[in-house]
Amino acid sequence: MTSKFLSKGWRKERSSNSLPEVFSSINIPKDAGFWRKLMAFAGPGLMVAVGYMDPGNWATDIAGGARFGYTLLSVILISNLFAIVLQHLSLKLGIVAERDLAQACRDHFNPTTNFILWIFCEIAIAACDLAEVIGSAIALNLLFGIPLTWGVVITIVDVFIILFLQAKGFRVIESIVAGLIIVIFGCFAYEIILSKPDVFPILAGLVPQKEVVTNPAMLYIGIGILGATVMPHNLYLHSSIVQTRNYDRTTEGKKEAIKFATIDSTVSLFLAFFINAAILIVAAATFHTTGNQDVADIHDAHKMLAPILGTTFASIFFAVALLASGQNSTLTGTLAGQIVMEGFLNIRLKPWLRRLITRLIAVIPALIVTIIYGEKGTTDLLVLSQVILSMQLSFAVIPLVMFTGSKLKMGEFVNKLWLKIMVWIIAGIILILNLYLLVETFFPS
Repeated sequence: MTSKFLSKGWRKERSSNSLPEVFSSINIPKDAGFWRKLMAFAGPGLMVAVGYMDPGNWATDIAGGARFGYTLLSVILISNLFAIVLQHLSLKLGIVAERDLAQACRDHFNPTTNFILWIFCEIAIAACDLAEVIGSAIALNLLFGIPLTWGVVITIVDVFIILFLQAKGFRVIESIVAGLIIVIFGCFAYEIILSKPDVFPILAGLVPQKEVVTNPAMLYIGIGILGATVMPHNLYLHSSIVQTRNYDRTTEGKKEAIKFATIDSTVSLFLAFFINAAILIVAAATFHTTGNQDVADIHDAHKMLAPILGTTFASIFFAVALLASGQNSTLTGTLAGQIVMEGFLNIRLKPWLRRLITRLIAVIPALIVTIIYGEKGTTDLLVLSQVILSMQLSFAVIPLVMFTGSKLKMGEFVNKLWLKIMVWIIAGIILILNLYLLVETFFPS
């Protein structure tokens, strides 16, 4: 596809690359075999998958498993399938249009609409960062007895660690993310072995039940799981970091890049599905079946794992996984913040300043709530952060579906008719369920 054809759909030529400091910085071997090429493209999918296993997901998964057993596994599976489709659209937009979702919005919408979209997106990133701050502080408290208030303050240091790592190259960040995912995966594999869940109820839970919709309490947690799973900032992030690969910017090169990036994304998101499902399965096998159905937060789960499973290692592994989850999400959340500000506003701040602003926006409310309300307040704040993310989701999904469905913008890479229908249905479901969640949150029946 030529840039001349692209200019028909885009009003302005691209003025700058997305994440210019790492754009096209990772080489793709030209005449290598399938596996070598796949390994070269592997990485962005894992960084996106991190957002699907952040501390915000833990609260909804634990509550769902403890209260309703394995029934809501089907919601995690459906949410994950939605995510796989949407992340495919995101990487396709980045590869074909050579601009991230924020840059695409800046080109397509008028300045007022763009400013509103940017504000919504910044709120969502701050909400996500809030979940990471609280999750990391809780993990530090559980592992080392550090008071929550000090745990929140310590998370500010994350910002400078990320800055140091990015200076080492994008592959270093991807490797650290992959390492932390392996830690989380290993911890939950151990928890599942300890909790000895029944296989047949798990398989039955993967099949959608009508009570998920008819039982208001189950529906509320189910929508919370959807809101915590499909993350709006991930759509901006993926459309940018997929461009770190130095593939041929030709029609054939882009086709190959889409193929390998989609494999990377899909495999990574199935890994995220396993971890989310594992949290719910451990909660169901440990709490639901022992009559502890009122366990609703991370602190309760940590306290009760050791006595029920008969080993203190269960609680330690749980807290280690939570810390790894918080640190991982911090890495990707701050990158998304940079992409969004540069894409929507074309403002380039020094990376350390951008990250410090994002982190302080999250740390200040977390610090205030921790000082005033303590442990209970942080749990409520964690749930609120997921509701805020749900509110923002449609503002990212609908533009993405519009752009990738436009022949003028995407040329021969435009979504096929069956995909157009599918993604509009997904966008509609997300919009309706999130409106319901908002009404139930602020005007409970």
